Amino acid sequence: MSDVNSPCLGCAIVSGATRPVGGIIARAPGLVLHGVAAPSPVPGWVVISSERHARALYDLEEAEARELGTFAARVMRAQRQALGAEHAYAFAMGDVLRHFHLHLVPRFPDTPRHLWGRAVFDAPPSDHRPPEELEAAAKTLAAALATGS
Repeated sequence: MSDVNSPCLGCAIVSGATRPVGGIIARAPGLVLHGVAAPSPVPGWVVISSERHARALYDLEEAEARELGTFAARVMRAQRQALGAEHAYAFAMGDVLRHFHLHLVPRFPDTPRHLWGRAVFDAPPSDHRPPEELEAAAKTLAAALATGS
């Protein structure tokens, strides 16, 4: 397995040098919203990452931590309103990357039960959605966040 911190994948994503499916969707002070950097079984799975190295929530500056809550709530509302999700999960583990990152994962009315909650991280390749579907969801989210709807 390659080391995602050498060179730093988080730095590459937030700088735009590496583009996950969906790319950079939005920014907030100290934070970047982007598509998940792995195959996804759910359209609209996005990640809020810190712009700088910060291992976990406790390493964020006060202003970044305050911004995170507001930003995450806006994104989760957009997942529900613009994408039609019935629920959205928020996960922060901090086991791998040197950038704090919060996964925001929508759950849709037709999401199979085996992909609910934390189980979405263990989805088999047969459940992964096509990149075009993930790109379309990211564009829809970006438009909703840009207009505030």
